[in-house]
Amino acid sequence: MDLFDWLNTPAFELLGKPVPFSDLFGNLCALATVVLALRRNILSWPVQILGSILLFSASVSAGLGGNASRQVVIIVAAVWGWTQWRKSQQTSGEVVVRWASWKERGLLLAALLIGTAAFGWVLAQGGWSWNPYPDAYIFIGSVVAMYAQGRAIVEFWFVWLAVDLVGIPLAVAGGLVFSGAVYLFFLVMVVVGLIDWAKRSKQTISAPHRPATDIGRDPED
Repeated sequence: MDLFDWLNTPAFELLGKPVPFSDLFGNLCALATVVLALRRNILSWPVQILGSILLFSASVSAGLGGNASRQVVIIVAAVWGWTQWRKSQQTSGEVVVRWASWKERGLLLAALLIGTAAFGWVLAQGGWSWNPYPDAYIFIGSVVAMYAQGRAIVEFWFVWLAVDLVGIPLAVAGGLVFSGAVYLFFLVMVVVGLIDWAKRSKQTISAPHRPATDIGRDPED
């Protein structure tokens, strides 16, 4: 038995469905990534890369081509984020949190709709997913959310919220029950993040190694 076969053998059953080792360990890495990121620990990035590799294996095994593609995008983004955090260890920097303009909202929505339709068609034509359009939305939604997050736009949380709402039933229906449970956990965290960024929409979120500070606040206060 090679490593790929072992990773996709059941570790245990949840709600009557098998949970493969790849799904189990991949989601444990995803949870660890959140904990490390909240502590602004640079190890969050390599842990996320490992988790995405495992979840890629789980998604391929479950016939979710879109979700597998999403993991590839996350790996690329995590490599970039890792390099940025390493630079931030030596330099300071701040990101202004803001609400998007109506033009930006329109562009994000258009990207979601057109991207989902186009990629869903590709998945359907190639037979790479048993549920191509929801699967495509998870991929496109993740790309749009990561772009909006990079722009420090509060609305990126809404996109992640929609991704989770689609991802939970899709993962469960595809047999990845443990992934569905983790999506539910992330759903709660997204709501918390949305509330926090909304409050900070006229403030700043610090670089990973510095506490957040208000714009215009006297540092001596």
